[in-house]
Parts: sequence; C-alpha cells; structure tokens
Amino acid sequence: MGGANAGSVTALRGEAVTLSAVADEFLSTHRVANPNTHRAYAGAIDRTVALLGGARPLAEVADAEIGAALAELWGEAKPATWNRNRAAVASWLTWCQTRKRWAAPSVPADCERRRENVDATKAVARTTLHRLLSRRDVPLREKALWRMLYETAARAEEILALNVQDLDLENRRAPVRSKGGDTEWVYWDTGTAHLLPRLLRLPDGHPDGPSRTHGPVFLAERRPVPARRPAAADICPHTGHARLGYDRARVLLAQYAGLTLHQLRHSAATHLGEADVPLQLIMGKTRHKNPRTAMRYVRPGPEAIAATTGHLAPLRRKH
Repeated sequence: MGGANAGSVTALRGEAVTLSAVADEFLSTHRVANPNTHRAYAGAIDRTVALLGGARPLAEVADAEIGAALAELWGEAKPATWNRNRAAVASWLTWCQTRKRWAAPSVPADCERRRENVDATKAVARTTLHRLLSRRDVPLREKALWRMLYETAARAEEILALNVQDLDLENRRAPVRSKGGDTEWVYWDTGTAHLLPRLLRLPDGHPDGPSRTHGPVFLAERRPVPARRPAAADICPHTGHARLGYDRARVLLAQYAGLTLHQLRHSAATHLGEADVPLQLIMGKTRHKNPRTAMRYVRPGPEAIAATTGHLAPLRRKH
C-alpha cells in the first residue's frame, strides 16, 4: 500500500503527470477556495482540459495547443469573457511552472488580453437604484443582495460566499476573503441591516419565528439534485438549499434591471466620489490597493457632471 502511494506521488512530481491530475490539484488549492472563484476557474480549466485530452501528460502539451484551445473555446466571445477565461488558464499554468516546477506550457504571446471598452454610463444613478430596490415585484433575496452589494461596495463573489455565522449584525459588518487571499471587513448601512433579519428568518409564517444560524446567507430557490450536490459548506443545514451561484445572481439582475453585478460596486464608488469623499477613504471602502485602479471607479456620473454645468451659467444681476 505504501509503495503504491509513493509511486503515485512520484508520478505527480514527474513528467508523467496528466492534465486532469494537474487541474484537480490546482483547483484544490487555497487560491480558488472561494466557491464562486472555484466555479469560474473550474469552468475554464475543465473545458480546456477536456478539449486537449485529460489523459495527456502535461509536459507534452505545446504552447500553441493552449492558444488553439483558447481560440476554439472563446475566440468569438466578448472581450471580458475571453480575458476572464484566458486569465484562469494562465494562472493555472503559471502555478504548475512556479509552484510545482513542472514542465508545463504557457499561454502563447499571440493570445493577448483584449481591450474592454470603457462604459462611461456604468455607474447607476441613485434615483434609479432607489426605484429598483423599492419595486414590489423584486423578491426579498434579490433586494437584500443588491442592497448589500451597493452598501458594502464589495465584489459579488465575496458577498455570495458569506455565511450566516460570519455576520456581525450588531456592528453591520462581515469578514470576506479578498482576491489576494486576505481576510478583510466589509460594512453595510441601514438598508441592508433592515433586510438581512427578514432574509434569514425561516419560512414558518411567523414574523418573529426562528432564523437561520448557519450556512450560506444567500440561498438558491431549489434544493440541489443528488448528481450536482455541492460541498456541505455550501448547503444550508436548516433548509437543504444550496448557496446562490454567481451566474444565477447575474442573470436575475440582468432580467429585472438590465444591469450587471459589478455596476452596483462601481456605482457605490462613484457616488462616494460625487459626495467629495477623499480617494483614500474610497480605496478603504472598495479595498483597492492601487490609487490608479481606484480612480477608474470614481469617475463622476452624468448627474454630477450635469450639475457642474450650472457653474457656467451667466451671472445674475443683482437688483
């Protein structure tokens, strides 16, 4: 038994390691521990491995084959989709080379990131957000999620990964795992504070009934089928429902309002900038490390730009 295990380890360290084995090992690391990050990376890497052949040795795959696979899978996709999946595959292969010291291919130079056009109307006006969050046809779960995304200015993946037991309801904050792996606090205001207790209440029909104490904050509408049952940490022990996924949350916001999840974060930063909040505090809120990166999110919105036009009006005569 010990000899078999030793042989397996030796194989993983040598040139005989297969694409499937490499993908599985990378997807089990802390880099992709966030459920939504794991889902996004797994989708890109698994499709690439399936196209190239999971049983093939990693060392035998050429750079050009990686480029051809990316082109076949996402060559006709939008720049954002291409960039997201390209980045996932590149991160995987870089990990193989730098962390495991395996002979691995790279994303070829001709598979460059594609320019994503900047949408100057990305920030949503406050009045538009208020109307959206006041609509009677929007379910409680969506109202709570959208309000929380806006008030925390957090990334959607971070908020969707929250668990009930991590919420500090009294202080209106919760710890999240950031893109770099650090644990940081996000803070919300009265709107979210009003909606969360209602969202967490168990469906027993009584307004003062028991509430959920563990499991994901945001739950899917239905229980998962056995064939697609997620990890135990992603299932509510009270209801049996799974964690709400990024793709489902994205589709619902697009259906109700024609918006993206990132627009809520972008709008929060923009509105803070319009309120003359210093850039340093906006960076603290959004948790950006680079001021140049944060500046992209604090462009004045059309309402603020329109308001400044009044300063150019002719001076009124004094009577």
